[in-house]
Amino acid sequence: MTIAYIALGSNLGDRDDFLRRALTALRQTQGVEVLRVSPQYETQPVGGPAGQGPYLNAVVEVKSERGPHDLLAELLNIEQRLGRRRREKDGPRTIDIDLLLYGDIVHEDAQLVVPHPRLHERLFVLYPLAQLAPGLLHPVSKRSIADLLAELQGLRLHGSAPGHELAGQRALVTGSTRGIGRAIALELAAAGADVIVHGRGLAGRQSHPAAEETSEQVRLAGVRSAVRLADLSDAEACRRLVEAAWACWGGLHVWINNAGADTLTGEAAHWPFERKLRELLAVDVTATMILSREVGRRMRDAGRGAIVNMGWDQAETGMEGDSGELFAASKGAILSFSRSLAMSLAPAVRVNCLAPGWIRTAWGEGASPGWHERVRRETPLLRWGRPEDVAAAARWLVSPAAEFLTGQILRVNGGAVR
Repeated sequence: MTIAYIALGSNLGDRDDFLRRALTALRQTQGVEVLRVSPQYETQPVGGPAGQGPYLNAVVEVKSERGPHDLLAELLNIEQRLGRRRREKDGPRTIDIDLLLYGDIVHEDAQLVVPHPRLHERLFVLYPLAQLAPGLLHPVSKRSIADLLAELQGLRLHGSAPGHELAGQRALVTGSTRGIGRAIALELAAAGADVIVHGRGLAGRQSHPAAEETSEQVRLAGVRSAVRLADLSDAEACRRLVEAAWACWGGLHVWINNAGADTLTGEAAHWPFERKLRELLAVDVTATMILSREVGRRMRDAGRGAIVNMGWDQAETGMEGDSGELFAASKGAILSFSRSLAMSLAPAVRVNCLAPGWIRTAWGEGASPGWHERVRRETPLLRWGRPEDVAAAARWLVSPAAEFLTGQILRVNGGAVR
């Protein structure tokens, strides 16, 4: 059995349906087992006659008992059955199916060339291939797919725009109306992901201006965005949120549980210890567990996904005072849960946890001079962290570059080791 990678593309008729039918045909092909499918994404035609419509592209990872010539013949047969007509070079087509790689074989004859001779020149191939196998080495150049993609992006963009390593992926970030959550939503959008913005949904609330504003900022990155409201202290509302978010665009690839109860500012700062504890357990712990399990099950069934939960860098070392006790208990539970869930959902779904340190959110803005001095004293990099620092770590953690990481705790805390 040999691992092979196959590219799918369509720019005629119901493009999504043609890709689905091609995938179904592959799954029904004797001696071929479909392992994973990349996200679909839209690209402009490369070459060919003017006036063509945009393509939908994807890459499929298969395990094949068929030899490369036999597999290619079956791919051409599927193309023909789905109405492919080769009338002009690089012309529009109902379906285009290319054999990109067949194990590490390097071969060329009149019928077959593997690896595909233009693999390293085509963003519309490298993008989805990098979602599946960023560390895979090109059999000829011996360079990774991620490296080839980064180089081609640099050539095309001349360093003037960020990478789009999450192009075609769909994400949701809880608590993304402000602070760290908002920064993560914008960072994922900058990486090319479509992003659902979540805001707190209370009884009678039909809209959320801050969520809508964040969603509009996401769309400015040239990706899709939607808003979903839910009160995460309500377990049933959590389940409904996952169901609604999953249905929004036909599945999700990334879920980030950022939302947490704010017991440090406003009226909540004056609540008694027991009330703060109940709120933290409901929103930070129970909601994270329910949301992760619900979306994780769907991702596992779909064959891929990444979940990131939000911990705290001092949860395992402790901090004095009521707030230290409360956050160590609640965030410590999230750290332990995330490690266990990673084992439950592997290998299809990766689950990791971010553990921010002193991040200058709303509480940090109003902190006393004494607290500012403490932050500098305890942080080797001598500054507060920014929401954007956490967002950059989240972007990397869900990207193909981190595909060999699961069950890990990433501390974003300027090097603090206390």
